[in-house]
Amino acid sequence: MLYRTEGIVIRSIDHGEGNKIVTILSPSIGKQGIVIRGARKPKSRYASLAQLFTLGDFSFYKGGGLGSLNSGEIIDSYRGLREGLDQAAYASYLVELCDRAIQDEDAGAFLYHQLHAGLTAISEGKDPRIVARLFEMKIAAIAGYAPMLDACANCGREDGTFYFSAAGGGALCALCRHRDPRAMELEDGVWKLLRVFSAMDMRRLGNIAVKESTAKQLETVMRRWFDHHMALNLKSRHFLDQWERGEDFFKPVP
Repeated sequence: MLYRTEGIVIRSIDHGEGNKIVTILSPSIGKQGIVIRGARKPKSRYASLAQLFTLGDFSFYKGGGLGSLNSGEIIDSYRGLREGLDQAAYASYLVELCDRAIQDEDAGAFLYHQLHAGLTAISEGKDPRIVARLFEMKIAAIAGYAPMLDACANCGREDGTFYFSAAGGGALCALCRHRDPRAMELEDGVWKLLRVFSAMDMRRLGNIAVKESTAKQLETVMRRWFDHHMALNLKSRHFLDQWERGEDFFKPVP
């Protein structure tokens, strides 16, 4: 059967003699693997269509699991995401999260639009750390692991001082903090951003500037959350952990 859909390339691997297998994320059919024959050959008309981050229009035949490309056109190559190391690193993290953290049955239009918005935001020069944290919150929610942030995850208390606990399910009040010795005390601005990120659609993201301490706490919170609940071994995450610790390519707000 012949299918046609818009999609973003979230994985691209070599296959056989000169071919590639790409995994696209589509608003209509979720994640789909497609063989693009001859994509690695110098004169291939579809070489660019097989590159990571590419947004394209894919027409393919499918009988079993993998599809076979019939034709395709590039809608947006996101070329700029491959030209800068920082942008490429964060964009790679977003697509690998889609590929590895989300089951096929949960990959649909909402995830597609969140990824599209995230890649666009990074390509437009928005702070990729903030984009990544917001996208992590979307991934956690889609995967069924959204943290509880507006009340104590243990007793339900809605006021007072809260601490963030990955093991405890999100916010813990002062009376319940003893349940997790590693529960973190967060800046008020971090709590505010976490709650905003939980409710915000990626497509509504504007330019957000945060203090360096806020950015670091957001990173730590989401790292702990993902390590405890999803335990993903991502190549892009490993690179980003090293990058964010050792490179000062952002200009923090005083």
